[in-house]
Amino acid sequence: MQTISHWIDGAAVEGRSGRHSDVFNPATGEVQARVPLASTDEVNDAIARAAAAQPAWAATNPQRRARVMMKFGQLLNERMDDLAEAISREHGKTIPDARGDVQRGLEVVEVCMGAPHMLKGEYTNDGGPGIDLYSMRQPLGVVAGITPFNFPAMIPLWKMAPALACGNAMILKPSERTPTTANMLAEIIQEAGLPNGLLQVVHGDKEAVDAILDNETVQAVGFVGSTPIAQYIYGRACSNGKRAQCFGGAKNHMIIMPDADLDKAADALVGAGYGAAGERCMAISVAVPVGQETADRLVDKLLPRIEKLKVGPYTAGDDVDFGPLVTAEAHQRVSGLIDSGVEEGAKLVVDGRGFSMQGYENGFFMGPSLFDNVTRDMRIYREEIFGPVLSQVRAESYDEALDLVMSHEYGNGTAIFTADGDTARDFAHRVNVGMVGINFPIPVPLSYHTFGGWKKSSFGDLNQFGPDAFRFYTKTKTVTARWFSGIKDQAEFNFKPMD
Repeated sequence: MQTISHWIDGAAVEGRSGRHSDVFNPATGEVQARVPLASTDEVNDAIARAAAAQPAWAATNPQRRARVMMKFGQLLNERMDDLAEAISREHGKTIPDARGDVQRGLEVVEVCMGAPHMLKGEYTNDGGPGIDLYSMRQPLGVVAGITPFNFPAMIPLWKMAPALACGNAMILKPSERTPTTANMLAEIIQEAGLPNGLLQVVHGDKEAVDAILDNETVQAVGFVGSTPIAQYIYGRACSNGKRAQCFGGAKNHMIIMPDADLDKAADALVGAGYGAAGERCMAISVAVPVGQETADRLVDKLLPRIEKLKVGPYTAGDDVDFGPLVTAEAHQRVSGLIDSGVEEGAKLVVDGRGFSMQGYENGFFMGPSLFDNVTRDMRIYREEIFGPVLSQVRAESYDEALDLVMSHEYGNGTAIFTADGDTARDFAHRVNVGMVGINFPIPVPLSYHTFGGWKKSSFGDLNQFGPDAFRFYTKTKTVTARWFSGIKDQAEFNFKPMD
């Protein structure tokens, strides 16, 4: 059985704690590898080594750091298939979906090739008599990324690429459920020219996370995962004087207006609701049709599309729409939430709980489920399910539909399908959600914008990737300079404007 290593100072390093976690093949339910769980001492040692390597990297000019990103992007393209295979083997998602995982991370790397431009400061000439003012962006030092299982390439790349392009060293703690991809990324960026010690991959559980949060050398922490853990990490990081951006759970609604193209809306819901077995923070899990007729027609459109969905292992190739859930515990939790929906009175139109596949009876597969007549007091509406479950909540009016979105505690993403520009514009302006789609079901922005939710979906002032990433991973220093050249000067005792 394979034993996965940490990646320290540019090389694979065996764990010393004696503790390990099993890595499963979600399609078969079998343990396929073991990953070490780092001790506090191991984490602190990795951080110390990163701190020793970082000053020379910070002194490397941004253009040379950008060249590493250019080579890294090239190599990611060349190794796309290998990375996708590793992701699918541990997560269970299809190969096309896994390739998309890598691609969306690669796009952030491409933006980081423009680091010299993004890191430029500001300059004011003659702010006062003989006085110039300028600002510069400087790296923080050692930073950390704690990333989830569902995007083993994309989110680590969202963290490490801008952090490293800004001149920092990065401690990456990936999910112990899908650890292999992070090591592969470390090897690839090493080949691209990143000096040893600047990217340390440390595998672990809560002990490793707490060691990162409590280590004084770590200046900033980025996290993606569930809301309770996001709140915990944000609070502990901030109390220890660190910058933190922590992204949590989601309950993404899609409003379907009576004038919407229902075929396009149904196609969008099936892809956004069931893709990757619903294990996406941007999955649409709640459909909100406006009007009873719209709701009835939408169910009629959804049913034949759901019935055609193919569930199976990633090795089945393009014949599969989505694969298994990541672990037996995840399968159990989703099944329990479906049970609760039935018990609380929702109408289970399609039941995916009984799905079984010959030859893969021990895998963590679940078929697609569809609920109708869901109400806002039900658990399946309040909680993030993170599985292939779509709930339909009927609304009598646009204002009622909008209120559903705005009153929910999560505010990651939302969408509206309509043919009316006024309605769409009103929705985009009024809704209190961080990412909005108009006739677009999964509104993940392109990498030169920025990604982040509102309310309990996000903790911290700055978002992921785009300009916010360069702000998060740097600190601004402002210089006020005066050069004496024939200027008569005298002591001043009062604070007054320069002019």
